[in-house]
Amino acid sequence: MSKVYSLKTVQQLNVPMDMAWDFFSSPKNLQKITPDHLGFKIISNHHGDKMYAGQIIEYKVKPLLGIPLYWMTEITHVEDRKYFIDEQRFGPYSLWHHQHHFIEKNGGVEMTDIVHYKLPLGFLGDIAHVLFVKKQLKKIFDHRYQVVETLFNKG
Repeated sequence: MSKVYSLKTVQQLNVPMDMAWDFFSSPKNLQKITPDHLGFKIISNHHGDKMYAGQIIEYKVKPLLGIPLYWMTEITHVEDRKYFIDEQRFGPYSLWHHQHHFIEKNGGVEMTDIVHYKLPLGFLGDIAHVLFVKKQLKKIFDHRYQVVETLFNKG
């Protein structure tokens, strides 16, 4: 059985809560903060403009060797201007639970992401985690951090 791993990032946004929340609670902005090389594309036909509990969002993503994978997440919890949670329903992980928290702080917004994830294939998943998954996720969240810095803190 493979382990459950976690990743946490914290970023200060120098914008009002409404601006931060409006950006991050809109599924159409996911592509803007995802690295281009992942070929991320939302394929849902009717996913709405704003997140809501129960919302299903479907994607195609190419995380490994340019091979397209289907990924479906459900927005399971939303508390307006405080947090939302997305969970994988189908995709590359055995478990994907991603919390997005927003707190007004220091004249702006402190945004915290907490991801708990588990890989399939038991000990082979743990080996894959060490060899490339952990590094790839770090790169994705580092990219996101830089894009968000540019969008919200360097304008």
